[in-house]
Amino acid sequence: MQKRAATARADDTSVRAHPLATERTAVQAKADNIAAMGQPLGEQYSALWQELVWLYRIWGEYIDLYGTKPSRVELLNLAAGSFFRVVQDALWEQTLLHIARMTDPPKSAGKTNLSLLSLRDAIGDAKARYTVSQRVEEALQASSFCRDWRNRRIAHRDLDVALERHPQPLAPASRAQVRTALDRIAGVLNAVSQHYLDSETHFEGRLHPGGGESLLYLLDKALEVRAERDARLKRGDYRPEDLQRKEL
Repeated sequence: MQKRAATARADDTSVRAHPLATERTAVQAKADNIAAMGQPLGEQYSALWQELVWLYRIWGEYIDLYGTKPSRVELLNLAAGSFFRVVQDALWEQTLLHIARMTDPPKSAGKTNLSLLSLRDAIGDAKARYTVSQRVEEALQASSFCRDWRNRRIAHRDLDVALERHPQPLAPASRAQVRTALDRIAGVLNAVSQHYLDSETHFEGRLHPGGGESLLYLLDKALEVRAERDARLKRGDYRPEDLQRKEL
């Protein structure tokens, strides 16, 4: 069975497969999926695959910045603590919102949704549908806390929850729960690809130049330079550039 590494978003130019190390554009990958699965299923699988790749990217940035070690959080707080708290909350809520969307019903408010449930309904093969249905149920259970957050905090602000007087508090949410939900969603898509493509995708790779980790190294160096400048100023060593603020 082929194991693919997820490395592209829908607007990226290529998707690298492993271990065969072949490359396809997103359009080519979609065409191959439709050829193997049929139009409705292949099309929805391709769209959800891209959604999950991007979701793992968002979550990877969160983990790189806030979930790896305390020294990184300390660095962010020293550099611009208020701003990076906004980023932290935005990445967290975006992750939960994205998971909730992927586990939505096939239809809501009279509109058809792209979701794991609509993917399941597009499967014609009875054996594949049974296996995928089981995986979908696991994903729904693992992600139920995300839908509660979406419904009562992110998309809507439940008054009783906001005022802390609700008899049913907001569902607990943790990084471990997010990881489990992501794993279960990946399990659904891999159940489909196992049946129709004899392959799986490893979604969790986080080699992203220009991402949060790159920013951390730049901030670390900038803070070193600032500390050196502050020490120089304390010694009375002033320079013209100390009084100039560069326009960015």
